[in-house]
Amino acid sequence: MAQGVFTFSPGPAVLPLPVLEQVKREVVALEGIGISPLEMSHRSAWFAQVLEQATENLRRLLRIPENYTVLFLQGGARLQFSMVPMNLLRGSKLPADYILTGSWGKKAVEEARREGQAHVAYDGQEHNYSRVPSAEELQLSPQAAYVHFTSNETIQGVQFHQWPEGNGPLVCDASSDFLSRPMPVERFGLIYACAQKNAGPAGVTVVILRNDLLERVPPGLHSMLDYRQHAKAGSLLNTAPVFACWVLMLVTRWLLEEIGSLEEMHRRNQAKAQLLYEVLDQYPDFYIGHAQPQSRSLMNVTFRLPSEELTREFLAQADSQGLKELKGHRSVGGVRASLYNAQPLEGVERLREFMLQFVKRHAPSRC
Repeated sequence: MAQGVFTFSPGPAVLPLPVLEQVKREVVALEGIGISPLEMSHRSAWFAQVLEQATENLRRLLRIPENYTVLFLQGGARLQFSMVPMNLLRGSKLPADYILTGSWGKKAVEEARREGQAHVAYDGQEHNYSRVPSAEELQLSPQAAYVHFTSNETIQGVQFHQWPEGNGPLVCDASSDFLSRPMPVERFGLIYACAQKNAGPAGVTVVILRNDLLERVPPGLHSMLDYRQHAKAGSLLNTAPVFACWVLMLVTRWLLEEIGSLEEMHRRNQAKAQLLYEVLDQYPDFYIGHAQPQSRSLMNVTFRLPSEELTREFLAQADSQGLKELKGHRSVGGVRASLYNAQPLEGVERLREFMLQFVKRHAPSRC
């Protein structure tokens, strides 16, 4: 980011400044090698070390047990919407349970229905996807091939703060809060996340898979859609996204060496989000939050203003002051401030101050 400019983009999102500085230094030629990471072979010894280090960093950060495989794939979370049911539901006599708390969960279940019986255990549409369900609201199958949920809905700004239970392996689309907080990996059968929120640039997707689930993969899948084939090839079934994997490795190193742990990252993310939610709570009739308080996302603060005209003016003035990419998703409108790991505290403080000044100018009677 240029000095005084902060991006609140939902993805591709802000990256840690130390990582960007190292990329800037080495994008033309890697130190000690003389070749750009954009030119490096995915079969090189250097890239083998990148994958090894990235895997080790993820294992340390998330405390991943030894009986889990870490894969670096392509196609984003959207491809995982299909790969999960292809590998774990196709041919099964059991249904897959889906917990729908927003737009991405809805898209995931649509793909699952192409492969088998996908049962909706909960659908928050009736309250406009403004919260996550309680355990009592889940209508789970007695047995399920797996239970799928989205830990953080980027568009609606709704996040699980307690992990759901199910009667089958828990599958989590963690794309927009991956590495923002600790996760008890041992409670999950499969976790997947596209990188471009918290882990790196677009182009690589992390899949963390419990090894026994590989035995359930049906025969006859196309090789690029088969978890077993990717695991056997060590994420090198085809040309890997070398540059994206390298940056992901640098980001995970930053988390370990400069932040220290996901517990500390979570604490910082809570503090950043609280700065904005305090403003929403102070002016609830002007900054109208979408998510109910108990389900508010730490990653995506979503709200609207009293009119479309005010919303457009808010976005235009924010942009002119170096507060970029605050427009809400086209399907819901409003404002969305994405506060991923690398979003500096200074940027959130600047946005908070702008919000306070804006409401004082446009609704002084509310202040």
